[in-house]
Amino acid sequence: MSTEQTPRGPVDSSRIPRYAGPATFARLPRLDEVGSADVAVVGVPFDSGVSYRPGARFGGNAIREASRLLRPYNPAQDASPFALAQVADAGDIAVNPFNINEAVETVEAAADELLGAGSRLMTLGGDHTIALPLLRSVAKKHGPVALLHFDAHLDTWDTYFGAEYTHGTPFRRAVEEGILDTEALSHVGTRGPLYGKQDLDDDAKMGFGIVTSADVYRRGADEIADQLRQRIGDRPLYISIDIDVLDPAHAPGTGTPEAGGMTSRELLEIIRGLSSCNLVSADVVEVAPAYDHAEITSVAASHTAYELTTIMSRQIAAAKGK
Repeated sequence: MSTEQTPRGPVDSSRIPRYAGPATFARLPRLDEVGSADVAVVGVPFDSGVSYRPGARFGGNAIREASRLLRPYNPAQDASPFALAQVADAGDIAVNPFNINEAVETVEAAADELLGAGSRLMTLGGDHTIALPLLRSVAKKHGPVALLHFDAHLDTWDTYFGAEYTHGTPFRRAVEEGILDTEALSHVGTRGPLYGKQDLDDDAKMGFGIVTSADVYRRGADEIADQLRQRIGDRPLYISIDIDVLDPAHAPGTGTPEAGGMTSRELLEIIRGLSSCNLVSADVVEVAPAYDHAEITSVAASHTAYELTTIMSRQIAAAKGK
């Protein structure tokens, strides 16, 4: 179907119970059922770049299962995202779990295809390694992009065991490759011990500003969102969210948990405060369901992806004059 037609939305939960049927994101149609999509939700089941606990390869499907409870109207943003734009589940990008370089190339090629077909991407990881090929692809379309990186960690280290592609290095590589707008880079929610002060010095030289989880606690979500909006301006924006930005109480199911993190409420409120930004694509990564309890982490991740999708759908509808 054409995306100019009325979008096809989720399965009607008043007719088919939420726990029945295939677990596409928010029970939306598959991409092959609608032909094209304004926003493609795509999974990347890959975790060969992790430095501690594995398991994020199962994150995308865990998020999809938790997203069964999402409903079509988002009162926080006063929008029905799946009616404003065609959102569809594009399935998973099948990547080589034994060769990180090949996996990075595969993700980039698949993202190129989806973006080239006119979709914005809502990617479900997978570990944070995948942010690099996604940013490469987005930059081909938009030029160097602003980046908001929600994470307990900087992910701007150089190498691990001599490997340049890992979940701790994607944003250093992205700066080196010139695919980020270094006037508009921010980490949000960072905390915990580092290898040394040099980590912060190197990070600052790359152009990153830092909003720690303690800053969010002390200053509040509204003030932080305002600060980020001013830094981003009208630049094309990519948002990358490592679920470990949340405190382990809110996201135990992740590979490298750190105490003292943000609440899920704070994360969602900051994202909602960015609704006026030009969000061109986003990812939610590092959900490792083997360490989760009662789907706490997957539920938080599904709601996070829902808010991001809502922002993109609203902007797509506005651009079409709807």
